[in-house]
Amino acid sequence: MTKDALLARLADAVISGKPDLAKEGAHEVLKNGVSPMAAINEGLVKGMSVVGDRYAAHEVYLPQVLMSAHTMYAGLDILLPAIPKEEVADKKKVIIGVVEGDVHDIGKNIVKTMMTAGGFEVLDMGRDVPISTFIESSEKEKVDVVAMSTLMTPTMDGMKEVIDGLKESGYRSKVQVIIGGPPTSPTFAKEIGADHRDANAQDSVANLKGVFK
Repeated sequence: MTKDALLARLADAVISGKPDLAKEGAHEVLKNGVSPMAAINEGLVKGMSVVGDRYAAHEVYLPQVLMSAHTMYAGLDILLPAIPKEEVADKKKVIIGVVEGDVHDIGKNIVKTMMTAGGFEVLDMGRDVPISTFIESSEKEKVDVVAMSTLMTPTMDGMKEVIDGLKESGYRSKVQVIIGGPPTSPTFAKEIGADHRDANAQDSVANLKGVFK
């Protein structure tokens, strides 16, 4: 099987949401000497990008996106450990989570998936994340991006508290702060001092790639 065929097999596994095929494909590319980074970017990521575009166009629905994400991670579990350390040294690191008081994390999970597919190292703090956790973990992990989401209006103030805390700690100038979720807006982002308000997962990735290009 040619390199192109092996990569296409990985992409197709993600698009069709078949984790077993992604695992088999990942082992196969390594066995045939294909670069792990090429397998990720030209196989898994390519497939996830297709799914992301279809989701944005309302051609597929959330369950399919989540299954494709699960499939991509099944392949990543095999390929990531095989990447030489020097090849991932310049990856930008993102911390992501749902702000304190909110337990709705489906949107956050989609953004996490697309960011990972976009080549970022993503540290998932989960949901209902305390203000202090965002602030302390950002500096401890030396992240480049702080990403926060919420689905509820009452928890929006937590985003400002995180940004204020980052300012007090002296780390605000070292990170991009992006926010998302239905109750947020570009105007709100500007009011609280965030760098960007993302309308969707594709918006998040495109914005950050523009910042770090």
